[in-house]
Amino acid sequence: MAVERTLTILKPDCVRKGLIGEVTKRIQDAGFKILAMKLTRLTADTAGGFYAVHKERPFYGELCEFMSSGACVPMILEKENAVADFRALIGATNPAEAEAGTIRADFADSVGENIIHGSDSVENGQIEAAYFFAESDVVANNA
Repeated sequence: MAVERTLTILKPDCVRKGLIGEVTKRIQDAGFKILAMKLTRLTADTAGGFYAVHKERPFYGELCEFMSSGACVPMILEKENAVADFRALIGATNPAEAEAGTIRADFADSVGENIIHGSDSVENGQIEAAYFFAESDVVANNA
């Protein structure tokens, strides 16, 4: 298996609930290295740009409003099989359908406020990471 990078965002509901430390610990305990991380607040425009792929979907406006409603924590993560392993760690988008013990099953309230974002492919992870971080922000040798 190849070492991959993926992007995650601890969403505004995660930050509001005071779960940054708990969720970050679970991510690290699952073997992910954090290569870049910051606390930021998206504007409606920056959220709209990030989620532009969903622009025609009925939930787009609500998603952008939610993502700009408070602080969030984007992170670039790395490990072997990062994308698939991270998707398994966070669980299904709908927390009611997420496997027990996943981040969303344990902490999320709804499909709309589901605590955490995870890239769905290596390619999207690269595109999404570049939305938040310059290559100079990435600290690859942080063993």
